[in-house]
Amino acid sequence: MKNLIYILSVALIFASCKQEANKDFVTFSGTISNPNSDSLIIAQRGIIKTIKVDANGSFSDTLSVEPGNYIFFDGKERASLFLKNGYDLNLSLDTKMFDETLKYEGKGAEPNNYLVKKAILQEKIIDYEELMSMSKTDFDKKMASNSSALKALIDSTTNLDSTFIASQNEEIEGLNKQFSSMYNEKQKLLALTGQDSPKFTDYENHAGGLTSLNDLKGKYVYIDMWATWCGPCKAEIPHLKKIEKAYHGKNIEFVSISVDRKNAYDTWKKMVNEKELGGIQLWAKEDKTFADSYSVTGIPRFILIDPQGKIVKADAPRPSSSKLTELFNELNI
Repeated sequence: MKNLIYILSVALIFASCKQEANKDFVTFSGTISNPNSDSLIIAQRGIIKTIKVDANGSFSDTLSVEPGNYIFFDGKERASLFLKNGYDLNLSLDTKMFDETLKYEGKGAEPNNYLVKKAILQEKIIDYEELMSMSKTDFDKKMASNSSALKALIDSTTNLDSTFIASQNEEIEGLNKQFSSMYNEKQKLLALTGQDSPKFTDYENHAGGLTSLNDLKGKYVYIDMWATWCGPCKAEIPHLKKIEKAYHGKNIEFVSISVDRKNAYDTWKKMVNEKELGGIQLWAKEDKTFADSYSVTGIPRFILIDPQGKIVKADAPRPSSSKLTELFNELNI
């Protein structure tokens, strides 16, 4: 969920500010207990600064910035950061409880401590799967409730300047629009349940030959739409392998369809071998017909089709979700 919130956050709103005459940079220092990496990365659309972390977890550096929202990374962990020149921030953190122990002191601490509390609150009140399964009435009520909770956090935080507050309120509205768009798309996919599945034809099979969806009739088909460059797709691989092993020999085929561009063909073949990917590994050869039929605008996307070729779930649970095995059990697979 944390990754989703970062992805959906309104793109880095810049605030105007008056620079301190004698300090046109940010000082960023602190101590990290149990650091995940030997360096911190400050990013905004791309890497802005890499800051070395010593053996004791301490770091200190400066950077010149445009005022606005940034992200800092400690290995795979990350957190939002608001920076503007003149800030003198000192961070303390224990990565064993990343969000819960993250704290700032010094000039600029107030908006950044607010962002820490906001991240924790969002994790608590926003459950993507729950939201997407609600009725429209309940969805609207829950989104209104979430907005009220987030705005209450802003109101309860002191020493935030008006421009920062405006940007945070704008971000809340942006998130609401994004979730509403996702919800509406989800409802369209739910309406496909029970219909004949769109077909793919003659996709290259990594094991040799060509495979079409019709070749798999008579079994349930769990499809993973993925690409070699997609981090979230690759994160699902260990879970998918586990599910495949658990249901080996049962009335289901596991099919992974690469939607990579043609210049990644060799990368695809190599990754399937190196990661020892199981199931049926197919190359879509840039044919978007099947993906477009399922309105695949983001990956990974998982699809479940029944033995008669009808859609069970056009947006099925991920392998990492316990809801997938629950669904399989309901279907007596």
